[in-house]
Amino acid sequence: MRHAYIRGILALIWLAAAIFSAASGMLEWAGLYVLMGAAFGYSAYATWKKEKNNKEGR
Repeated sequence: MRHAYIRGILALIWLAAAIFSAASGMLEWAGLYVLMGAAFGYSAYATWKKEKNNKEGR
């Protein structure tokens, strides 16, 4: 479960970097950071859901 937490935290960091980049006027980098944040967020969600289903199935 800690993998989901770590990936979730990394997703938040990437999204914060995207906001900072957008505020600085670097929209190309902000777009990349949003994609990275979304990828880590999806990975965290998928891992969390898989672990949740494994615990219920025992």
